[in-house]
Order: sequence, then C-alpha cells, then structure tokens
Amino acid sequence: MGIPTTPERVPLAPAAPAVQAAALPPGKLWRALVPVAVAIVLALMPPPDGLAQHAWYFFAIFAGVIVGLMLEPLPGGAIGLIGVATVAVLAPWVLYSPADLAKPGFKSANAALTWALSGFSNSTVWLIFGAFMFALGYEKTGLGRRIALALVEKMGRRTLTLGYAVTVADTVLAPFTPSNTARSGGTIYPVIRNLPALYDSKPNDPSARRIGGYVMWVAIATTCITSSMFLTALAPNLLAVELVNKTAKVSFSWMEWFVAFAPVGILMLVAIPLVTYWLYPPEVKEGSEVPAWAKQELAKMGKLTSREMELGVLVLLALGLWIFGGDVINATTVALVVIGLMLVMNVVSWDDIVKNSAAWNTLAWFATLVALADGLNRVGFVKWFADSIASHMAGFAPFTVMVALVIVFFVTHYLFASITAHVTALLPVMLAVGSTIPGMDMPQFALLLCLTLGIMGVLTPYATGPSPVYYGSGYLPAKDYWKLGAVFGFIFIALFLVVTLPWMAIVGGR
Repeated sequence: MGIPTTPERVPLAPAAPAVQAAALPPGKLWRALVPVAVAIVLALMPPPDGLAQHAWYFFAIFAGVIVGLMLEPLPGGAIGLIGVATVAVLAPWVLYSPADLAKPGFKSANAALTWALSGFSNSTVWLIFGAFMFALGYEKTGLGRRIALALVEKMGRRTLTLGYAVTVADTVLAPFTPSNTARSGGTIYPVIRNLPALYDSKPNDPSARRIGGYVMWVAIATTCITSSMFLTALAPNLLAVELVNKTAKVSFSWMEWFVAFAPVGILMLVAIPLVTYWLYPPEVKEGSEVPAWAKQELAKMGKLTSREMELGVLVLLALGLWIFGGDVINATTVALVVIGLMLVMNVVSWDDIVKNSAAWNTLAWFATLVALADGLNRVGFVKWFADSIASHMAGFAPFTVMVALVIVFFVTHYLFASITAHVTALLPVMLAVGSTIPGMDMPQFALLLCLTLGIMGVLTPYATGPSPVYYGSGYLPAKDYWKLGAVFGFIFIALFLVVTLPWMAIVGGR
C-alpha cells in the first residue's frame, strides 16, 4: 500500500449534489420517474379493508418518497421536501379525514403547514445537526486529525483492528450516554471521520471503499447493538419501560435488561467488525508502513495547540453533560450551547457553519422524514397495520404469536424516522395484542419487544439518530446503505431470537 506523503485534507462534509434547473440526464431520469410511478400506482389502487381513503393516499406518497431515497435522483433533503410539500398541498385529501375537515373553524392549509414544519422543531433533528458541527470543529482545529493519527499509529497496521477500536469506544460510552446520536454521531463520528483521509479514501468517490465505508458501517452497526444492550444507552428504552409498566403492568430493572440482552449483544459486538470485513470488505487490509508514517505526521504536528485544547475542553464538557446531566439539561440543548461556545471562542466561524452543505441537507432531509413518519401515525395507517397483523394471529400457539409479533415490530421500523415515534405508536398496540392471546408470557413478550429498539436502527438511513450522520458522510452510498441495512437487519433479528429466546428460558423468562 502506498503512503501518501502529503495527504489531502478531505473536506469534512461532502457537498450535496447540486439540484440543477435543467432536465435530469437520462441516467437519472428513470430514478426520478420510478418513485412518482410507485406513488401514482398505489394511489389508484383501492384502499385495503379498514383503512380510510385519505390514509391510503398518504401511504402512497410516503412509499414514493422512500423509493426516491433509495434511488436518489435528487439529494435526500430535496426528496423529503418534495414529499412534505406534496402532502401539504393535497392535505384535504391525504392528511385529514372528512371529520377533521368538518370541524368548525378548521383550516386545513394552516394545519398542514404546521404539520409540514413540525420536523424542524424535533430535538433529535437538531442533535444530528450538532454532530456535524462537532465534526467541523475537529477538522478545523486539527484535533480530529491528531486523534486519528494516534489511532492509526497504535492500531492501524490492520483495518480490522480499527473496526474493533471503534466498537470498544462506543461500548465503553454506551451505558452512560442515553442518546446514541450524542454518543456515536457527536463523539465517535467526528473522530473516525478523519481516518479515511489518512488512507487516501475520499467521500463520494470510488476510493470510499478503500477503508471509509468499512469504518463508518462498523460504527453505525455497533451503536445500534449497544443501544439495545443497555437500558440507559438509548432514551426510547426508558420510555418503553414506562409504557410497558403502564400498559402491561410489567417492570424491568437495569440489570434484568442487561442480563437478557448480554449473550446475544456480546456475540454481536465481537462479530460486527469481522462480519462487516467479510460482507463489505475494505480494499486496504493492512500496511506496516502506515503506522510509522502516522508517527512522523504526529511529530510534524507538534504539541497540542490552544485551539485544539479549547475544543477538547468543550467536547469533554458536552460528553460529561450527556452522561451525567440528562435529568437537568436536554442533550440537544447541550449540543447547541457547545456550538455557541465554539463560535464565541472562534473554534469555528459562522461562515464555516453556513457552508457546511451536508449538515443543512441532512437537517432538511431528516426533518421532513420525521414529519412524514408522524403523518403515517396521524392518519391511522400504523394502527390499522398493527391491528391487521393481530387479526391474523388468532388460533396460533402463544410462542408462535410472540415471535411473529416481535418480527413485525422490528420490520415495521421501515415506516418510522424515529425510534421514539415507533415506541409511542406501536409498543402499546403490540402489548394490547399480546394480552389478548391466551397463555402469552407477557413479561417475556414485553422485554423482547423492548430489546429490539436499538438493533432496529440498522435498517435504514433514517432509522435512528446517528444514521443520517453516517449516511451523510459520503462513505456509504445509498444503494450500499439499504443493502447493508437489510442484510444486517436480518442477521440482527435472527441472532436475537435464536440466542435470546433459549437464554430467557434458562434464566426464567426475565
């Protein structure tokens, strides 16, 4: 492997593809037509029994947006914006029922606009944006490059060991950081974002597969596992426990949660860097010269500069508040305060923030998806879908129903851009369905549902908070992300059921 003598400083955030006024080139035209065709064909089909016509129209538009995100004829933010705008314009027919429209004083145009902009007030959306700004600070000060070089010097002889370094870092932070966006997107990503450039692996470029794609996928897959492994590693876990307590009168302790997931969780964490190495292999496997080169580059950088130390203090402040201040200050508030301090201390400039097109593109993309996913629940599609599944469960053995409902709960996360929204909308429904099955072990069933919340985040580029950060890195192309999400999603849920069900039987169901 050749050593870059003057490594190119890869821009922190890949510029979003420009949306040109001219017609799309032939190679992209079919990608633009397919999502529209999917939406139109679905809309022309009669709605399934029990689902309102306006809800079916909304689902047709949602399906078209998802297909668009897969094919990417335009940047994700543009696709999401078009989807939300379409719903807002057609709101009287796709967002509101005749009963809503008949309410005295109800103005669908105003209500639709409020709904369309609701995603931009979502705290997770702004926490994701904050993660990009943290990464910007790492690049501007050189601290990210310094840490990356140190990692390469110690563990850079093999790409596989870099994967394990990322896994260990996330696992150590997970029990104390109830936001996986803060943990992975705001702490892990800004550091590893500097690693690919050291191997001449560039975003939005064929060289992304040299090492960048591998490291980024290991990071997002790892944080999904640790989010399920610890009750306190993901905020929706705590919400789920509260809902289970209220709905099914079942409670879990931190240790009960950990013991239930630990066998499969440890297996997954050990396997992730290796399985990714097999299924999404990096082109750079090892290079004995690179650690020596990294040591030389560190020497050239000299001692820590004052700006690097200032950023280090701010990052430690944010991490400390994320870990220990969750009851006092919201994680997103922490990120915004630290960004403000970065501006005041001139760690980054306002121009730097304004020019970070990937951050703004991701903010628009995720905010519009949050609104669209909320719309699915608003029009009643989610409840109808869950009830339809439940109606087909009568007559089956309790164990079979339990496994089937857990799989349905996991797979339906394709419909959500937030795990919190998924928990709120579907968990009570699934618990209610389970309670109607004679002989159902409700404590075991409830715990199984809850333990899938983290690992379902691997499914899509919008499935959990850090997902848009890694998707927006430029190292995981859309087609690769969707394929990897499906493959690893299958691996995760299969391993989870195969290992956890027998384990629960051994430890007495809990």
